Order: sequence, then structure tokens, then C-alpha cells
Amino acid sequence: MKITIAQGAFFPVPPLRGGAIEKAWFALGKEFVRRGHQVTHISRSFEGLPPVGLIEGVRHVRVPGYDQPQSIWLLKLLDLFYSIRVISALPDADILVANTFWLPALIRNSKHGAVYVHVGRYPHGQIPLYAHVARLQTVSQVVADAIKVQCASVADKVRVIPYPLPEDMFFPSEPPPLLEQRDRCILYAGRLHPEKGVHLLINGFAQFLSRGVRGWKLVLVGPWESELGGGGPDYLKRLQVCSKAIATHVEFAGMVKESVRLRQYYRRARLFVYPSLAEKGESFGLAPLEAMANGCPALVSSLDCFKEFISDGQTGFVFDHRRKDAVQALADKLAEIVNAQERLAAMSMAAFAAAQDFSVERIADKFLADFELLVKTGQ
Repeated sequence: MKITIAQGAFFPVPPLRGGAIEKAWFALGKEFVRRGHQVTHISRSFEGLPPVGLIEGVRHVRVPGYDQPQSIWLLKLLDLFYSIRVISALPDADILVANTFWLPALIRNSKHGAVYVHVGRYPHGQIPLYAHVARLQTVSQVVADAIKVQCASVADKVRVIPYPLPEDMFFPSEPPPLLEQRDRCILYAGRLHPEKGVHLLINGFAQFLSRGVRGWKLVLVGPWESELGGGGPDYLKRLQVCSKAIATHVEFAGMVKESVRLRQYYRRARLFVYPSLAEKGESFGLAPLEAMANGCPALVSSLDCFKEFISDGQTGFVFDHRRKDAVQALADKLAEIVNAQERLAAMSMAAFAAAQDFSVERIADKFLADFELLVKTGQ
């Protein structure tokens, strides 16, 4: 098959600035080529990356894009300009995977392939614009249900295929370090943004320490800069104020671009915490899965999307972020976990085992089966 992957306007590929969607499709494109398919990957231009290049058999084409603005309206306008540029770069293909807001709405020419819309985030009213496309694929059942609510006529076109683990984060043949070999470290990795609940984590950790717990450290990995998706300088200042009383126990590590370094953080920590508050913003949560793939059990908020790979007490831990006393709920859960080190050690192995289902190879199987079905039957 000839497959085109059209990425969004704001993050480069390879994923030099991160981005779960960019990481996933970068890995999948290479796996499709390994299976004998022809892949063109279109993304934004970026300093140090050529306009056209080849990476492990994938042809990369780059067109001018943008740094992500804070204004949602400006973001949509810039996405429109970028999508128009992408159209001029599209080759003939069997499948066109669309990762931008406007591109699926603008494409009406079948020569570019069956339009395969990747809905990587909770939809915000745009689904009726995509009623004509061949497929709407998303990463969790909660988002699939939201798509169907927004546009009932596309219900038969919706498929759930989760994100794969990035190849540089998951080595199934390499057992993760044992719990007793790890630091007494609680880790967060992701954007430092209010919707991610980082302030809740700091306050919960402070309350956890106030109970006489010793020797534990909280490490926050991720960008605060607004152009990188963070909450900006005001939110960073808020976090610093929250952590002032426990400053010696909190490390702001900043953005970690190198996958090797990020993996080291996962493999040194005893617990990963991802307290997202984004009820209509979180679609899957790749970071907790990356932690699990490195034997670091994850504690997540009770958003439905995390149910795709975390079951409380079986493959990870869940706390109720919707409680009025959410800080106490998080502190209670941290204390419960830390006071049961044997259980935490067992959970480390359970998390590693659960991650096996999300390898690039297994997820590519699901996508290629669906692509072939569309090419053969149109359904």
C-alpha cells in the first residue's frame, strides 16, 4: 500500500519537541515500511531538518509550520494555513492519515487515498466536518463515544486503536530494574500545565511528606513554556510557590528531549504520577504507559481514558481527582502505596507485562488490517 501520514502544524517529526501523536506516527511509519509498504510522512519544517529526506525508508516532506500559540482561535487559523500547504505536497496514495484539524475537511479528492482521520484528542465540535471521510480512528473508547455523540452518522466509521509505545521507550527483552534498585523518587513527565494537575501533585506530595515520611523526592520532567504546550511563566511561578516549603524535596528538571535520558528517569523512579484534570482534553495518556513499559507503576487520576491500560490494584493505581478534597485523596493514595513496598514491587512487574500489548508491532498490525479493509471494501 501507499500510505501518507500528514502531521500537525506545530511539532516537528522526528519528535524533537516531543508530542505523543508525533512520536506514535513516527514509529508507525517506520514499521509500515518494514512490512513492505510505501510511506510518505508530511510535517512542519524545522531548523536542522531538510525539506525532503529519508529516515529508515520513510520519505519525509516538510512544509512551513508554526510554534503553538496560546490562543485557540489563532491555533485554528494557523492550522488552516498549514493544511493548505500540506495539500500541495500530498502524493497519490491508498491511505491518507490526517492529523490536522482542517485537512480532513478540505480533502475531497480520492487520488490522495481514503481519508483516515486520527482523532488524537477529545473532539470539540469538529466531527460533522468529517462526515465524508472513510474512517475516524481514535485511541480510547471514551473519545470514540464522544465522536458518535457529536455526529451519529459517522458511528459505523469509528475505530479504537490505541497509541503504540515509542520504540526508544520499550525493550520487552530487557527486564526493568527491581524496585529496591530504584531511587525513592516519585516522577511526573509531561507538560507543566494546569490541566495536567501538576499543582495538585505538588500539594498532595507536600501533604504526604507532612505525615512524617522521609527520604522521598518528587521530580517534575517537562516544559513550562507556553510555546511548548506548558502553562507559561505564571503557572511556573504558581508551582514554585506551592513547592516553596518542600523545595529540597522537589526537582524541576525541565524538558528532556533525549529519549535515553527520559527513559533513565522512568527506570530510576519507584512511582509515576499523572494527575490529569483534563476531563475533555485527555484522550489516552501515553506518559503513564511509557513509565509502565519501564517497570515504573503509574498512579493516575480517575479519567476514563486511563482505563484502556490501568486497572486499579492490578496494573496500576487510581485516585479520585473529582473529590472536593482531591489533594488529600492523592496524599492518602501515595501513603497507601509507599507503605506497601512488596505490593509496589509486584505492580512493577504487572505494569511491565501489561505494556507488552502496546508494542509498535502489535499496534501496527491493527492499523494495517484496517487500512487493507478500507482499500479492499471501502468500509
